[in-house]
Amino acid sequence: MRYNLFPFIVVLALILHSCTYTEKVRDGATAYEVKQYSVAVKMLQKEYKKAKTRIEKGKIALKLADSYRELNQSEQSINWYQTAYDNNAGYDALKEFAYALKKAERYKEARQAFKDLGIEIGSPYEYRREIRACEVAQVWKKEKRRAYSVDLTDFNSGYADYSPMLYKDQQLIITSDRKGSTGDDTYNWTGNSFSDLFVVDLKDNTVNQFDKILNTEDNEGTVAFSPNYQEIYFTRCFGPKKEDAYCKIMFSESNGNSWTVPRVVNFVENGVNYGHPTISADGNKMYFSCNHPDGWGGFDIYVSERKGDSWDVPQLMGRTINSAGNEKFPYIDKDTLYFSSDHHPGMGGLDIFKTYMKSNGRWSPIKNLRPPINSGGDDFGLIIDDKAKKSGNLLQVGYFASTREEGIGNDDIYRFERRPLPPPPPVPEVEKKPIVYKMILDGYVLEKIYDDPTDPNSRVLGRKPLEGATVDILIGKKTKQVTVGEDGLFTLELDEETDYDFLAKRETYLNNKAKFSTKGVGKDPENPELRFELEIVLDRIFPDKEIRLENIYYDFDKSFIREDAKPTLNALTETLKLNPNLFIQLSSHTDCRGGTGYNRDLSQKRAQAAVDYLISNGVSPERLTPKGYGEELPDVKCLCSRCSEDEHQNNRRTTFKVIDNE
Repeated sequence: MRYNLFPFIVVLALILHSCTYTEKVRDGATAYEVKQYSVAVKMLQKEYKKAKTRIEKGKIALKLADSYRELNQSEQSINWYQTAYDNNAGYDALKEFAYALKKAERYKEARQAFKDLGIEIGSPYEYRREIRACEVAQVWKKEKRRAYSVDLTDFNSGYADYSPMLYKDQQLIITSDRKGSTGDDTYNWTGNSFSDLFVVDLKDNTVNQFDKILNTEDNEGTVAFSPNYQEIYFTRCFGPKKEDAYCKIMFSESNGNSWTVPRVVNFVENGVNYGHPTISADGNKMYFSCNHPDGWGGFDIYVSERKGDSWDVPQLMGRTINSAGNEKFPYIDKDTLYFSSDHHPGMGGLDIFKTYMKSNGRWSPIKNLRPPINSGGDDFGLIIDDKAKKSGNLLQVGYFASTREEGIGNDDIYRFERRPLPPPPPVPEVEKKPIVYKMILDGYVLEKIYDDPTDPNSRVLGRKPLEGATVDILIGKKTKQVTVGEDGLFTLELDEETDYDFLAKRETYLNNKAKFSTKGVGKDPENPELRFELEIVLDRIFPDKEIRLENIYYDFDKSFIREDAKPTLNALTETLKLNPNLFIQLSSHTDCRGGTGYNRDLSQKRAQAAVDYLISNGVSPERLTPKGYGEELPDVKCLCSRCSEDEHQNNRRTTFKVIDNE
């Protein structure tokens, strides 16, 4: 479970099917699709040697590179991405090649690869942040004045070891997929065991299973304790047989020498991945990470307050901390919050940041801990050991995990020490000027770049600025409007403790909105001018062209709207409300199995069910037309008796198309 489950977790997807854990596969492509990467690499290498064309070799090489990336084998993945690109694998290979170079700290090469990517898709905008990050990382690597020193701990195993957490009597609880984990099955993502909680005795570095009640044949990890060690919180990833496995935060209580049977924490929702709990020093707040659809994007950090014997509704933390990327592994140490992010400017993968709560209740601007705490790899799970013995000028001792190249396994645990920075070189005295604090928002209005510019269902390669769009900015009860130029940019000086709402428009595009808030944003004398970015993407209107709605599935022979379809229809509802002059046709298609008349009738009922759901959410029925096509318009044309299950699934789809935009 290393890089894939909890570290780059949770993992991210774990939207893994339970049946794929040990499912037998017969070829490399299938092993890759069901995320059995340790199995895939062996098969794909043999298949690559047998491939007869460059196109075939390129496709196999790309899967091989992805598999090595998921196995955290950096150089192998870089070499195979290069091979894939040399064999006509195109944009996908070049993109992953650039990110792999960055994680390997080959910043000069990565910067050039990102520039090439921008040229290839026709938008230098898309990778400008990555190019700048590579330049900054090069500077950070060369810095001589460093407060931190790090050392690899002796209890690493050569397997995945990560997420250390202090326990009583000079002990650490860690997550690991080393030998000795519960169960006999192999987790074919990694080729190792499923992950468990282990206890490390820091006096002699011995490692043992933590507790049989807590460890199961599923993946467990990332533990936290109440201040008196009477409560334990941790992550477990599981799901009913043949259904998606999601990661949930579990809770158990000490009953003396063991723990009670764990149960799911009360605020956990179905269909959302949760992980990385941490408990405040008074035991009254829990910080954690999850990918809730109401977040800012990807995984975000939330906080929940204890209410008696349960936890209150979690609150999303602000934009000082959360971003459009992934924020994970929070750790609260008194008034300081440490966490990892792959979006805030950093060295490569996940970087460790810190912020602290000021006396006014606001969080200070975040700071990257820089090398040697951060590296090109994933750096995460930092904790502070307040009980460690300190002498001389030693200020702090702690632990964290990293996938950096100099480790001995996949994820390894490092010990760090922090001392005062040596004084900087003397500089000429200058007249001190009063500090002027500013907050600036750079907003961009963008449009998608499609692989096929005429097909809204084709792959999105990136985004580019959308010239001529207007943006209505609502500040309290006041509204102002700006028009963006060819760079798609508008700039706004922000006020403190203020909410902002944005509505972007352009003719022949769908309106879209965004929001931003400065509530809770603190001031930093070392960085008095804070700059934030906001992106608003407008979808081009393709009149009378069907646009596929993803994740709209129906039970066999049924037409009711399932719970897992509602988020997609809710998003469509929002689009219709933002575009009040839009009239659409909602269409449903079946596969070829079943009678023609039956399929047409079933698809009409399904289209009507989707329309009824939109109406129940406040959309006027006059704007909606249901249409069931049955099997008449397949997305994939194949002989029915020979269609694969994937081809049948592609043909069972729900779509919408714009039929009027007055």
